[in-house]
Amino acid sequence: MDAFIQGFGLGFGLILAIGAQNAFVLRQGLRQEHVLPVVLACALSDAVLITIGVFAFGAISTLAPALVPAMRWGGAAFLLAYGALSFRNAWRGGEVLEPGGAGVRALGPVLATCLALTWLNPHVYLDTVVLIGSVSSTFGEARPAFAAGAVAASFTFFFSLGYGARLLQPVFARPQSWRLLDVLIGCVMWSIAVGLIRG
Repeated sequence: MDAFIQGFGLGFGLILAIGAQNAFVLRQGLRQEHVLPVVLACALSDAVLITIGVFAFGAISTLAPALVPAMRWGGAAFLLAYGALSFRNAWRGGEVLEPGGAGVRALGPVLATCLALTWLNPHVYLDTVVLIGSVSSTFGEARPAFAAGAVAASFTFFFSLGYGARLLQPVFARPQSWRLLDVLIGCVMWSIAVGLIRG
């Protein structure tokens, strides 16, 4: 139980900071658009990565040392492009939260964006595979409980963020709120990208 609680605490602490994935989930929750598939995609992806980190971290780092730089540069390019799109949306403006699902996008492109923000983001690998993987090695035979705690934290966070976002809907009934959110998302994406480029 102690390993589960520590895994939950570490997992929740790592995922709490706003990033590309969290900003996307928040946006989908505000729009009430494909929330369940999006939060499931994020939580299940985290579960896979945490499992890899806990049970295969040592082998991966030995077999593929060039993987980390490749993830860094690819992730930076992706985040720069996504940030530019957010700034473009803020410049154009005009988005407003409309009840009843007006202007709902197709599930395919939404899930593709969600999975790209998850699997092309090097911070996800650093948090789940590297950090959680290395910390889990101190738990010995209790590693499965530690991993279960971290996975439970991911599910708790994403479902809370996706479905709790509707509490902010009155704020996002104004177009200025969406523009501000897009600017914030763009700044976050670009700051993460700059951090990756600087190493």
